[in-house]
Amino acid sequence: MARNKKSANKVRNLALMCCLFGVMLIVGTYAWFIGMQSVSVSQFDVKVAAAEGLELSMDGETWYDSLDAKNTEAYSGNKNTWAEKGLIPMSSVGDTSIADSEMILFEKGSLTATKGGYRLLASRVNYATKGDDLTNGKGYVAFDLFIRNKSGEEYYEKNDVNNEEAIYLTDDSKVQVASAGIDGTGIENSVRVGFVQIGRIEQSTATADQITAIKCGDKYEDNGVTGICRTATIWEPNDKEHVQNAINWYEEACLQRTGSTVVDASYSYDPEVACATVSDDTAYSTYAVANELVVGSNVDVYDGEDFNGYDGNTVLADTYFGEGYTKSGAKLVDMDYFTDSEKVLNGTSRPTFMTLAPNSVTKVRVYVWIEGQDIDNYDFSSLGKEISVNFGFTKERFETSEIITPAA
Repeated sequence: MARNKKSANKVRNLALMCCLFGVMLIVGTYAWFIGMQSVSVSQFDVKVAAAEGLELSMDGETWYDSLDAKNTEAYSGNKNTWAEKGLIPMSSVGDTSIADSEMILFEKGSLTATKGGYRLLASRVNYATKGDDLTNGKGYVAFDLFIRNKSGEEYYEKNDVNNEEAIYLTDDSKVQVASAGIDGTGIENSVRVGFVQIGRIEQSTATADQITAIKCGDKYEDNGVTGICRTATIWEPNDKEHVQNAINWYEEACLQRTGSTVVDASYSYDPEVACATVSDDTAYSTYAVANELVVGSNVDVYDGEDFNGYDGNTVLADTYFGEGYTKSGAKLVDMDYFTDSEKVLNGTSRPTFMTLAPNSVTKVRVYVWIEGQDIDNYDFSSLGKEISVNFGFTKERFETSEIITPAA
């Protein structure tokens, strides 16, 4: 009963709710590792609702308390993509391209079996030549969502999170197998949802043309737009959940790595030593791709302390995103995602998910993809067929039940 009251309070305190229902994945394989190139997506509906103080738009002109993102008219020239042609396993650390105003994604170039895993080659997704060809950027969902925050009268020109309001992810946000799907395959456990703030403008004076034209590299003194282009906030749902079949696949394929060469080098793996144990109800690192991986990169998909024990190709997120680090030299990053484990924390332990400036319209590009470097991405998980993704935001840090003592 207490849990039900808590959920009800969450709904009442909702500041922004986005619900992505029914991503239908037709039977096939999408695994990063060995499987086919893609799976079809037959349905992707987005429902968005906003409470007082926040309004939403797909075109920067018509504002709603709630909208269906896929079926609401978007602005002319948008780069929204709904993966009608299929999802391809990809990987990202959330870096954003200033030139493209897009999150940087990598896809599989090739995969070669090794003595203790698979050598991965990865290439950057090409945003400029999207078309019907899946290799030209169609293997993910991405759309522009404009959020108007009407609180306050001051507009802060500087791109500084200290001038912005904290936004929290609601604890009823979740990714799961949909009603028409098949439980137990673990398809839902390698999904990632990313949010890139492209830029913002003063909401009280902005026109639709100014709002939709926002780009990462804009400068306030040039056109009144505060370019943001921050690293994406990436949500990892189900971070502690691992189905037995995914664990079995990992245990069969992975051996401890001891040397720098991955292909045709039996001395680089110890056939007598298994990789680290993976168990359900425990969170493990995702070593996401940070740059293009070529033959000389010598990257195995199981590289990392949590798996084959080899740390020659990995770097901690704090180091990678730290001041002065040369990102171009990185191969895999031990990601510090926002996880479901953090989502459910209460009170002062509850972490901020992202921030939004008052008196502003912020252009947010939302991404949904399958993370190829997730340990749960194995060859048969697509048999789950259908997943649903639901997420919401709130400005409320505390639950009513945390503050109000019930009457006797």
